[in-house]
Amino acid sequence: MLKTGCIHPPLLSALSYCGHGDKILIGSANYPLQSRSGEAERIYLGLSRGLPTSTDILKSLLSVIQVERVQVMAPEGPEPEVFREYREILEDLPLEPCGRFPFYETCEGKDVRLAIMSGDLRPYSNLLLTVTVVREG
Repeated sequence: MLKTGCIHPPLLSALSYCGHGDKILIGSANYPLQSRSGEAERIYLGLSRGLPTSTDILKSLLSVIQVERVQVMAPEGPEPEVFREYREILEDLPLEPCGRFPFYETCEGKDVRLAIMSGDLRPYSNLLLTVTVVREG
């Protein structure tokens, strides 16, 4: 049995191919994953409306990978409540806001290796993680 927080076989396989600088997209249930994730491997985890959330997926991924950068799709208005949850989970990593269309363009890049669709319906609950080297200790 696996000891990590992530036990989804295709997801673990895709993560094992990610290296330093590769990116992982966690898209909301409304994110246009098919048309806005370039050549990334796509995994559709949406089980039902709202599940799993992007925060559920983020916690699971962090049990397997190390992250050096986090980009979020940010509105021009007030900051979405989900950003507070991301900050709690990510601790010292800052969220880098990106407008809607620049975020889409970044997610279509060749360095996006994996795109995961959540069931999250919260506005602006999309994340783009950059993988870093695993630190010992």
